[in-house]
Amino acid sequence: MWDAVERQVVDDLRRDPKIAARAGELQQRLAEGRIAPRTAARRLLGGGDAGDATRPFRILGLQQVAIGAPDRRRLHALWVDLLGIEPVGLFASERENVDEEICAVGHGAARVEIDLMQPIDPAARPAVHEPALNHVGFWVDDLRAAVDWLTAKGLRFAPGGIRRGASGHDVCFIHPRPAEGFTHCGEGVLIELVQAPA
Repeated sequence: MWDAVERQVVDDLRRDPKIAARAGELQQRLAEGRIAPRTAARRLLGGGDAGDATRPFRILGLQQVAIGAPDRRRLHALWVDLLGIEPVGLFASERENVDEEICAVGHGAARVEIDLMQPIDPAARPAVHEPALNHVGFWVDDLRAAVDWLTAKGLRFAPGGIRRGASGHDVCFIHPRPAEGFTHCGEGVLIELVQAPA
């Protein structure tokens, strides 16, 4: 039933020339799995986004909190052994100088990763254990559109661009510090943007 309703609404909206071009773009993003159906419908109808109406993406919720220490065994003792957070995997990357245990709390859309990180080489960069609260990650409904739009707005991203993250989703990072040539940064916070599943 909902498929028929959706088709009728889309057909009606496409008769409006202003909406027709936007509908085609959103339909392509839907087909590619780059945007959730509800987000596409909301954008097509022109509502629901706070702030700049031209923003082509939405932050959907908290995806992770990453905590660093010189030795993640101490983090494990606190978060897993004492607090009972469930360990779900391991990830290591020499390029990112990180050896981490991925834990999780919550279920479904409320599931949040708690990443317990230590540096592979404490003298190398990035120093994933400094500060101890390393970064926060947010689900984004359209990561590519977010990066393109935010870059055009002057936001500084960390080197590496969009890449596959530890949890298997595409990610990129907003740089915490300002630099010449950029009008915005993470204002002291490393922020990870994570492509949400369609």
